[in-house]
Amino acid sequence: MTSDINYRIPVDSEDSQLSDSSDEEYLPCDTGAIESDYSDIESNDSDSSHPDDELSGRRNIWKSSLTNVPRVAPDWKGSLPFANKVKNPIYYFKFLLGNILPTIVQQSNLYSIQKDISRPLNLLLDELEQFIGILFYMSIINLPRARLYWTANTRIANVANIMSVKRWEFIKSCFHINDNTKACPFGTDGYDALHKIRPMLTITTNILKDITLGENLCVDEQVVPFKGQSKMKQYNPQKPKKWGFKFFLLCGNDGIVYNYEMYMGKILQAEGMPDIGACGNSVLRMVVAVPLNQNYKLYFDNWFSSINLLVILAQRGIQCVSTVRANRLKNCVLPTDQEIKKKGRGSFVEKKTVINGVELSVIKWFDNRSVYLMSSFIGAHPISDVKRFDRKKKESINVKCPAIVKNYNKNMGGVDLIDSLLALYRIHIRSRKWYHRVAFHIFDMMLVNSWLLYRRDCNLLQIPRKEQESLLTFKISVAEVLCKGNKSINSVTGNKRISVQSEYIKKCKKGTAQCLPNSEIRKDQFAHWPKYNDKKVRCKLPGCKGITKVACDKCGVSLCFTPANNCFTIFHKN
Repeated sequence: MTSDINYRIPVDSEDSQLSDSSDEEYLPCDTGAIESDYSDIESNDSDSSHPDDELSGRRNIWKSSLTNVPRVAPDWKGSLPFANKVKNPIYYFKFLLGNILPTIVQQSNLYSIQKDISRPLNLLLDELEQFIGILFYMSIINLPRARLYWTANTRIANVANIMSVKRWEFIKSCFHINDNTKACPFGTDGYDALHKIRPMLTITTNILKDITLGENLCVDEQVVPFKGQSKMKQYNPQKPKKWGFKFFLLCGNDGIVYNYEMYMGKILQAEGMPDIGACGNSVLRMVVAVPLNQNYKLYFDNWFSSINLLVILAQRGIQCVSTVRANRLKNCVLPTDQEIKKKGRGSFVEKKTVINGVELSVIKWFDNRSVYLMSSFIGAHPISDVKRFDRKKKESINVKCPAIVKNYNKNMGGVDLIDSLLALYRIHIRSRKWYHRVAFHIFDMMLVNSWLLYRRDCNLLQIPRKEQESLLTFKISVAEVLCKGNKSINSVTGNKRISVQSEYIKKCKKGTAQCLPNSEIRKDQFAHWPKYNDKKVRCKLPGCKGITKVACDKCGVSLCFTPANNCFTIFHKN
């Protein structure tokens, strides 16, 4: 649950809960959930995109609730997966990536040849993993420029020892996910604005949809900071990061992402669903990952909400709670803000109606300002007290709070939670290519999602919180395995770099010299184990005059293997 997780929330988080804009609609806040207006969607996303005519085609009759009996929420029919053990961090991360890495390797090599046939990239899967691992190290250790990780004064060994700066920059310049030659021209039927990253979006979303869902879900937007050139870039002055790409996410209240979609400038009708306008369609497109008739609880804010949307979801066995705008409640007569304000802080009014067999409750509650909420499974009762500060009395007071408000605030913050986690260690490497920014964001999101899955398994196995890895240590562990796991590190530090083969040829010209194994065998990085001999002999590394008892079991060559002279490593790499 989100209430069990405490994080340091950075100032530059894209978390909409953290915005303190006075232009935003007020939301009652027990846990800090504050919703924002969306002013950057196309014109068909306005209130007029939600038809006022109800699904039944008849006029709704809203009646005041005269009973204090709480509504009985339907039981959730799903269940969380059984966890028999906690797996290694790298397992969770690679599971969420699926087979996208081999696709990137293939397309990057193809793109390098399309750019310059005389300079192929020749990228390998191990190198791509090292490239991603370096990106993760860079997100943890922030430096203003990428080259500073390799320069002498600011050198970071975990980055510089893995790959040379020229090789890393060459991979970055050729990093590609899809074939440009297969893209349809703009204006044709098959045109796809997201063609450059389509394989990555398809593979990752298909994997996320297979994750077992929790009971409480939420749909909200996410902003990926970007100021480069792109037609899909959005501007929202109410966000901490005003320029960027917009994503729609389906998350659990613990932050785990189950589905996502990148906004391209137009929201299409969900397949197999009625067209209820852009705002409602965006929710219907997200819930394709939710099983039917399992009584999952879905939460969203007033930009998405409408009567038609709640009725459609309830008929599919998905119960909802949302804030709602007053002009989307047709025929529902509620007290004005002035009238309800006279009744005092904590006063509320509840109205109910039934549409196509779905009972809806609408509550208008006054705290500092009025707020409208609508639900298909919960109402105002039972009433509880919340603490609020009274400016006139200059003390904390108890304010009556409807059950729907507490339920909404408890479960609505899943997208904002993952936003705040992403902002802690975001890949900050800049690029003019928009698809680089999106791909790096997806790598970050899959990493955070894998950590949240790891935490869920730990909680299911009742592992104490102190024994669980933090997001920082989890990301460092994944980066280390990506850079060094089952891979050879080409750079050698602390020793003079020499060419063993050239020095051996020089030694042969001076006289007899012990035969060396073939260079392919000597540098194959496989089964070269040190063993001890009974007698001391001269080290066979050219240029070394040391005496040693250590020899390579595979090569049969005596070599120094001490802290001062690590000839064993130099012999098998240079």
